[in-house]
Amino acid sequence: MADLLPLLGFAIAGSVTPGPNVLMVAAGAAGSGVRAVMPHMFGITFGFSAMIALVGLGLAGPLAASPTIHAGLQVVAVLWLLWLAWKIATAPPPGEGPARPPMNFVQAALFQWVNPKAWMIAGAAIAGYTRPGEALLPQVLTIALVFGAISMPCLLVWAGLGAGARRVLRDARSLRRFNIAMGVLLALSVLPLLR
Repeated sequence: MADLLPLLGFAIAGSVTPGPNVLMVAAGAAGSGVRAVMPHMFGITFGFSAMIALVGLGLAGPLAASPTIHAGLQVVAVLWLLWLAWKIATAPPPGEGPARPPMNFVQAALFQWVNPKAWMIAGAAIAGYTRPGEALLPQVLTIALVFGAISMPCLLVWAGLGAGARRVLRDARSLRRFNIAMGVLLALSVLPLLR
């Protein structure tokens, strides 16, 4: 197994940088508060750690071998992310119309399978931080555990930013702009898939 310090740095960078998960957490916390997005955050943490373990233990091979499955997953990911971007951008500010609740634990865990950033990070982590010739299971489990330990603190940063935006953006017009900005950023995250 490669040194844990570089893996830790990669896990922090991969978990805290903008992507679908953190943007949805920030938007959810801005609209509903940090407590309301906790199940979503735990779902991301569990779902992504499980994804790393499954990808690392062999699921990536069959998926990569089938161009049809790969293309299908990309189409599903793009459509799903664009739909989520629309829902975030058009979400009403708190107290104005029915608010869309954040994802629950199961939804957030399952979302990882159509999240392009999650696939890229999982693949890079397995390829970069395992060593051929060494037992794969302990290496993959270590990577999954490191990402699991790093995930919640990184998500809390974004939930705090969203909750802070909620306090700063006191009027409905400002909150609507914030939601639109989060939705646009999420929509832009699909650009790498459109190459």
